[in-house]
Amino acid sequence: MNKLLFLILFSTLLLPTYLAANVQVIKKENSYSNTTLLVIAGIHGNEPGSYFAASILATNYTIKSKNLWIIPNLNKTSITANKRGINGDMNRKFSTIKKNDKDKKIIEDVKKLILSKNISLVLNLHDGHGFYRKKFNGNIFNPNAWGQTCVIDQCKLQEEQAFGNLNEIALKVKKNINTKLLQKHHAFDVRNTQTKFEDEEMQLSLTYFAVTHSKPAFAIESSKNLSTLSQKVYYQLLAIEEFMKIMKISFKRDFELTENNLSKIIKNYGNIRINNKIFINLDNIKKSLSYIPIKWKSNIIKLSHPLGAIKIVNKNYVVYIGNKKVTTLKPQYFDMALDCPKVFEVEIDGQKKSLKETTDIFVKDDFKIMSKDNVRVNIIGFTKKGISNESGMKVHKNSLNKKFSIDKDNKTYRIEFYKNDKFCSTSIVHFK
Repeated sequence: MNKLLFLILFSTLLLPTYLAANVQVIKKENSYSNTTLLVIAGIHGNEPGSYFAASILATNYTIKSKNLWIIPNLNKTSITANKRGINGDMNRKFSTIKKNDKDKKIIEDVKKLILSKNISLVLNLHDGHGFYRKKFNGNIFNPNAWGQTCVIDQCKLQEEQAFGNLNEIALKVKKNINTKLLQKHHAFDVRNTQTKFEDEEMQLSLTYFAVTHSKPAFAIESSKNLSTLSQKVYYQLLAIEEFMKIMKISFKRDFELTENNLSKIIKNYGNIRINNKIFINLDNIKKSLSYIPIKWKSNIIKLSHPLGAIKIVNKNYVVYIGNKKVTTLKPQYFDMALDCPKVFEVEIDGQKKSLKETTDIFVKDDFKIMSKDNVRVNIIGFTKKGISNESGMKVHKNSLNKKFSIDKDNKTYRIEFYKNDKFCSTSIVHFK
């Protein structure tokens, strides 16, 4: 049976806490405020607009006032499988749930989080079929579609409270989104399911659980029929920003909100760290890398991306960002050396430098790793007959076998350091 291992985000800029099954809650807070927006994404694993939007919200937005909490990938096993719910529909388990349901602990923890006194408003992000229209205009544009909607369960909460007028808020969000459409037929609307009286299935949902416990809650549905993932993310972020404005949550993003910029950001997969001895950037990485030095057991693997996850399949490590399979790492097992040098000497384009272990090396023409007692250097992709220790060898880009490069452009290679046949660390060399 394949073992499933999920990795978590570690960042000095974020404050993640964890629910069941290592579900992360990323908190961007200002201590003087009790107003908090909770954004939940990935309850359905085949709706990538939701969780890629949430990941960008987590990594590319600064919250300057009040608070934002983000769950970027609630249903992680379903996300990597790119399925709605491998244990059934998670968004239909908030009324009752069986004791043996595999999602039970996650559901219980999310309920507690929603009911926390900190939470002022809840957004549940989705990608829905078609384009919602009040009048029927074909299979894509009709009253049964969910895409491009702000969904509410009822017009108002029973109790008078901040953000309790759900319909009024949804209409305001709709109006402002519709001034920034990429194409006219992308128009947003408000869909009121009138859950209590007309929709028994929605009575099992996350948002209905929230509103029946006096927590303002909305679902945002971008359309699955939008032509690109970046378009889905664009409308999700537009909606979230409108809610933040209504809640007077001051924010700043580090990019201009355009489809083109989002397309680039979505492809930024961050990096992977293995036992703090190997650091590899996942952008533009090849589909598979072989002979990755790891321990026989108890490896510590971390991914910087909020949607980063790993499946162990046939002893290989398959790296995912959301529902996207990024690469497969094929391991080679070594004992780890305990007394490795923390600094190595290198000559880069004729200039000698001292670099710390795992430091990346940037080269125009050639490099040479200087010899050190009892340390063996293995430059992956470089061979010279009769040579097992490749320290002291001048290496040019054209002397490396391209099939061993890390990246698709064949400009990046691994340098491994060993002591007494035990693995020390890896550095990455980048040719310009």
